[in-house]
Amino acid sequence: MKKSVKIILGIVLLILLVWVLAYFKKSNTAEVVDYEVEEPYYTSIDYKVVATGKLNPEEEIELKPQISGIVDKIVVEEGDIVKKGDLIAKIRVVPNEQSLVSARSRIKTAKALFEKGVISKQDFENSELSYNQAMENLRQAQNDFQIIRQGSLSGGSSANTNIIAQISGTVLQIPIREGDQVIQSNNFNAGTTIATVADMSKMIFEGKVDESEVGKLEEGKEISVVLGAINEQEFPAKLTFVAPKGIEENGAVQFTIKADVEVEQSTKIRAGYSANAEIQIESKDSILCIKEALLQFNRITEKPFVEMMKDDGSFKKVNVELGLSDGINVEITDGVKEGDKIKVWNKVKEEEEETEEDN
Repeated sequence: MKKSVKIILGIVLLILLVWVLAYFKKSNTAEVVDYEVEEPYYTSIDYKVVATGKLNPEEEIELKPQISGIVDKIVVEEGDIVKKGDLIAKIRVVPNEQSLVSARSRIKTAKALFEKGVISKQDFENSELSYNQAMENLRQAQNDFQIIRQGSLSGGSSANTNIIAQISGTVLQIPIREGDQVIQSNNFNAGTTIATVADMSKMIFEGKVDESEVGKLEEGKEISVVLGAINEQEFPAKLTFVAPKGIEENGAVQFTIKADVEVEQSTKIRAGYSANAEIQIESKDSILCIKEALLQFNRITEKPFVEMMKDDGSFKKVNVELGLSDGINVEITDGVKEGDKIKVWNKVKEEEEETEEDN
């Protein structure tokens, strides 16, 4: 029995010995991670603020009827070029019976006052004034009746009210169709929009910037507006407005900005194009920089540092002072000099991620 136990113990020890030897052999033969290094370089950096927004006409007018009725005819289409005074649509007035009755009553009252005012002979001046006032009230009541019944003072029973363009420009939108009922514009109702006309030769950019950037903006500054819909074409512009009050959106405070955009007449611009405004804040030439991806940050102090190669091939942490950055290159004002070799600390990790994605 003792002999069997010794044999078993011997086998277990032999297995352990083989495992230990295999472990140390694998550890000694493991590949050493070989990090790449990069050196600082001199370049130029332009610091820009980018605002996202849209390109809209500076002058855009909604045409609304001055009297309720039914759309009898639309004489233009969306996209048509019109001049100030051109006919856009015609409205057929549908008389309101209650209003007609009220207008008739006002006419009878005005006639009665008119007739009574003429009789007085004792005080000629007072009676003449009363006469003139009564006659004017009568005319007004008759005019009101005519407008309510027919829609105009000169037309017949089927008279139309004309909707005309108030500015020269392009018809952007016609939200109604022939036969639709429309409501007049008054103090209590905005009214039905017949058409929207805009001058497309005068465009403005309207966008938003973050509160951390708005303090660096100045009205009157020359900027550029980029339209993605027209092959990333750039247009010169001038910043004309920076909102004095911000609006909170998704937890961040945004400020509205506006800029006049110079657009050539030959360029086909459409209202509502998405656009980005690039506003250059600061520019430096020939400054010592490194790639921003080489930076690391202390988890406690959040101060930036890089890992610099020593003579023996190992790396040491070096704190650095940063200057201007464009998101790719960052200026180093202290801690690194030309010729230093800086560790590309995230290179291996990126390669491993790419391999995993391929698998």
